[in-house]
Amino acid sequence: MSATTVTIRDQQFATLGNGTRLHYASAGEKGKPLMLFLHGFPEFWYEWHAQLEEFGADHFAVAPDLRGFNLSDMPNDLAAYKARHIIDDLERLIGHLGYQTCVLVAHDWGGAIAWALALAKPQLLERLIIINAPHPYLFLKALATDPAQQKASDYMNWLRADGSEAALAKDDFKLLEGFFVKMGQVSADWFSGPTRERYHAAWKRGLRGGVNYYRATPAHPPTTTNLGPLKMDLKPEDFTVTVPTRVIWGEADIALPATLLDGLEQVVTDLQVQRIPDGSHWVIHEQPERVNRLIRGFLP
Repeated sequence: MSATTVTIRDQQFATLGNGTRLHYASAGEKGKPLMLFLHGFPEFWYEWHAQLEEFGADHFAVAPDLRGFNLSDMPNDLAAYKARHIIDDLERLIGHLGYQTCVLVAHDWGGAIAWALALAKPQLLERLIIINAPHPYLFLKALATDPAQQKASDYMNWLRADGSEAALAKDDFKLLEGFFVKMGQVSADWFSGPTRERYHAAWKRGLRGGVNYYRATPAHPPTTTNLGPLKMDLKPEDFTVTVPTRVIWGEADIALPATLLDGLEQVVTDLQVQRIPDGSHWVIHEQPERVNRLIRGFLP
């Protein structure tokens, strides 16, 4: 942990060349190596506050709200949430910040986008650090063929349905708060007080954008009306990541079990895997200092 006091600067906005306006928080000095942190659902930039404080001491650490979340633009068009558009946002954000490359750290949906970015634009990444977000080939294959993974991912089809955002917001976000308990198996004591207030404020700005990530993706359990991954021709050679990659995995994640790591070395050419047996899907919140140590150990 850095002994230097680092200030997080919130309320910053980037208007990108594609017309999207992203909000972001940052710590550290521009000109130092760029570290970009991508949050998941149902989170926002604040997921990474402990990492901004740590890595802002010797990097320019930036955590955006992805499109559809919190203070960033929330397009109405469902197609705007396809991965290629979010990849374009990130490429443009890196350029807007004055950089050509970055170390990318990502979790959950941010991890899904990060894997896609590493496949489409590997030249943008010096290192890829993934936390509890499955490689797309392995995840799509599991969704298509593994009954246990299909059952664990049933919630995705519920989120894809009309009206899920209203159900999540009902009773002061009771169901949404349940994500922080049910996708773990450990205590969610971190989600309280000022942190809970921050999340509620972000959720009140709108949930439709975040839910649209689920609606726009083929990565969901197949149904009789939407075959999802069953209609895809999956070839591992089309999904090979060449960026140096570290995967950190909380093994108490019940929605994304550690079996999703099986075969990862076949689709990532330069790989390190660090398992955290007592960490849940929310291990970033539960064990921030441990996560920081593992991230730092992989920096160039």
